[in-house]
Order: sequence, then structure tokens, then C-alpha cells
Amino acid sequence: MIVSVNGVEVSVKPDSSSELAAARELLRQRAIAVDLLAETASEETKIDAAIEALLEREVTTPSPTEEECRRYYNGHPREFQSGDLVHARHILFQVTPQVRIPEIRARAEETLNQLLREPDRFDALARELSNCPSGQQGGNLGQIGRGDTVPEFEKVLFKFGALGVLRDLVKTRYGFHIVSVDQSIPGKKLPFETVSAQIAVRLRSKVEEKAVRQYVSVLAGQARLSGVDLGGTQTPLIQ
Repeated sequence: MIVSVNGVEVSVKPDSSSELAAARELLRQRAIAVDLLAETASEETKIDAAIEALLEREVTTPSPTEEECRRYYNGHPREFQSGDLVHARHILFQVTPQVRIPEIRARAEETLNQLLREPDRFDALARELSNCPSGQQGGNLGQIGRGDTVPEFEKVLFKFGALGVLRDLVKTRYGFHIVSVDQSIPGKKLPFETVSAQIAVRLRSKVEEKAVRQYVSVLAGQARLSGVDLGGTQTPLIQ
């Protein structure tokens, strides 16, 4: 379907979407209308700079108050801890192009069920079955901190209450893992003063994103769009 904004056909790049492409065209046309961009400008960098200047001028983003930052800080305590550590072991059933995934998963699940009944066999089964070099040490991964491993593995290791042989397989880009968390050492909570600027940036970013969406929605409500829906509103927030 052809996408157009005020009669201008929009080209949608492979890594974009119709909505994003149409929103960018709306902003480009608005930048021209308020003399921030020449109508003949075609360089991507100039268009991007003009759109940035437009949003800076016409979209108001209030800075979060200290009270709002403290509320976020108190409501998300685990986000502001440093030095969390775990001692863990795993058994990796590696997925490669040559293996049949259902068979590997079935073998991993069978082994997991066995270990849930007999956790003391973890060392022996890791040496026998694991496709990770750590298998020769009984699957021992040693001490792990946040950021030391891939995100999908880390998420499981540091999940609140995770201890012992975990009851579900862990799927990562490397394959299926049976995981045992042997010890969890929580870090210290960082003082509010240390992270207040970080929180302010995070909250401001969320407000800014919402404000830009509303701004684009107003532009869309005043435009002729074809092949795309940007949820336009006629609210006169801009002159």
C-alpha cells in the first residue's frame, strides 16, 4: 500500500515502518513550514537536524521533580543495587545447525527431571553431558556479577528467590541450560544522591517520548494521510 502525507509519497525503509516513515515526513513538512528547513533540502543529516530543532522548540518536556525521582527510586529498589553476585553451575545442551532441536530439548528436560529428584548428581551429569568447557569442573561457572553473561541467562540467575536447581530449562542463544544457583549475594543499595541524575534522565525520556507522540498525533490530525494511521487528533496544541 502506498503511504503519503499531504500528497507526498513516503518511502518506507526495510528497517523502518509505515508509521515511523509517515511521522518523519510530517515532522519534515512542519520544519519547512516554520522555516527550520529549506523545502529543497534532501540530505538526511540536515533533515534530522531540522526535526531535532523543531522538537526542541515546539515540544515541551518538563523535568521530573525530586519527589518524582524519589518515588521511582523507592518503587524500584533492585534497579539501584550494585555488586549483586551469584555462584552458579550449569549443564549446556548446545544447539547447532546439525542437531534436531526437539531431541535436544527432550534430552535436556529428561536430565532436568532427574536432577530435580537427585540434585547431588549435578556434578557427574555435567561432566558427562555438558557441551560447555565448565562441564569438566562439574558445570561450575564460579562467581558471576551482573553484566558478566548474556542477558537471557543473567535474568534467570538474578531473579529474586532463585536458588538450587531451577525447575525450568533456560533457553539462550547457545542452547538449553540446566541451572543451579548455589549462592546468591545481594549487593548494596546505592544512595539516592548517587543515582538521582540517572533517574531524572530516565523519567524525562519517558515523558519526552509521550510528548512527541502527542505532537505527531496533532500534526496527523491536521494532515491528509493515506495508507497509514497515526491516531490523529484535532486538539489545537500547536499554532
